[in-house]
Amino acid sequence: MLKLFIGNKNYSSWSMRPWVLLKQAGIPFEEVFVRFDSFNANSEFKKALAGVTPTAKVPVLQDGPLVVWDTLAIAEYVAEQYPDKQLWPADRAARARARSICAEMHSGFTALRGNCPMNIEARLADTGALIWRDKPAVRSDVQRLVEMWTSLLQEHGGPMLFGQFSIADAYFAPVCMRLQTYALPVPPMIADYITRVSTLPGVKAWIDQALAEKDFLDFEEPYRLKP
Repeated sequence: MLKLFIGNKNYSSWSMRPWVLLKQAGIPFEEVFVRFDSFNANSEFKKALAGVTPTAKVPVLQDGPLVVWDTLAIAEYVAEQYPDKQLWPADRAARARARSICAEMHSGFTALRGNCPMNIEARLADTGALIWRDKPAVRSDVQRLVEMWTSLLQEHGGPMLFGQFSIADAYFAPVCMRLQTYALPVPPMIADYITRVSTLPGVKAWIDQALAEKDFLDFEEPYRLKP
């Protein structure tokens, strides 16, 4: 059975992507939770991953002796191993575009990610309003998302970006969490897509477990004080 190493569900956007992908696709896997801590060289987090992956980061996928790290590599591996799940769009052009937007997410949207870290249990609308007012780069990132998602939803007719659920939707699920947490303004079509993503069984399972963690980590909380 596949084994997926992940961090805290409330905070770990990178872990969320492959976990949601596997869960939503109905692919069985064993979850290995590695709690976030200080991330220094001698941290328990680094020690737990030292013998698993050379990066000592999550997520990591183990398939027997094979170890795959990085979310894009994991997604590609799973798609190859389970072609019947059709995790990429069947159409060649749509598949190329899906890969393109996943790669764009992987390397881009740095303002949104840096200013609005994932925090599923938090509701930070006031903070989001200040970020929206003061951070034009965040507004630019959100505008790019709105344009991208609107185009894909119109072209493929929804309910997901390429019609049926795909790697692209798993890849942008953490972005949906951010937009909700910080109540960043989006048009109704995009708000409806965020709702649909949030209610996917795989995504809802992640959200429910994130809310159950109750593990407040100071270094992941730039906007809240520990209760």
